[in-house]
Amino acid sequence: MSQSNQPQPENTGSPRGVAVVTGAGSGVGRAIVLELAKSGVACCLVGRTLSKLEEVALLTECAGVKSIPMVADLGDLGAVAALAQRICSSRRRIDCLVHSAAAITVSRVEDSTVEEFSRLMTVNVLAPFALTKQLLPEICANRGQIVFVNSSVVSHPAPGTVTYAATKHALKGLADGLRQEVNALGVRVISVFPGRTATPLQASLFELEGRQYVPKRLLQPEDVAAMVVQALALAPTAEVTDILIRPAIKS
Repeated sequence: MSQSNQPQPENTGSPRGVAVVTGAGSGVGRAIVLELAKSGVACCLVGRTLSKLEEVALLTECAGVKSIPMVADLGDLGAVAALAQRICSSRRRIDCLVHSAAAITVSRVEDSTVEEFSRLMTVNVLAPFALTKQLLPEICANRGQIVFVNSSVVSHPAPGTVTYAATKHALKGLADGLRQEVNALGVRVISVFPGRTATPLQASLFELEGRQYVPKRLLQPEDVAAMVVQALALAPTAEVTDILIRPAIKS
């Protein structure tokens, strides 16, 4: 990507326009939206369920921020392309892109299928790649920031999480490589590696594992959101590339 000779806007260390957040209807994505709203940042709320997105949008309005729900199935790359077009057509300044949506299955390799692995790759890797690619010119022009919500499974894979862990390794590679390409343009790329977090996805995972789900023993979505927004708010002289955050109670 070539760098324009035109003067570039200064990266002031916090989103100034709109943040696009996937997985915004629940869990960490929802918490990040609400934390951004405290700083006056509006969001494009991306998710599969309109009612959940509308609920989050109402909460941001209570903070004095108007956010826009955008329903999309990230398992459908055609829908991802249409989503990117809708965002670009809104003509709102995009300063931040947060990839929080994810899919997971628990299955040992011998019981897994290529079709299921392909679905995980689409949601967890190809959709973030496609959306980033489409929005990248706008983000680069605004010297914005991109956040990839990853997982601690990258460093601590467990039996039954092989396909999920593989997608998260790919997502880390995407983030690390992208950072090298856009850093000189003033764009910051952040990867977040939370440990087990009290989210609907995690509740489903505990059920699949046959384990008791005790949310208070896990990280809270608000814990992760606070770290992300703090990193986004850093002055342009500093950069956080990786955030590792774990539950205080080890189980």
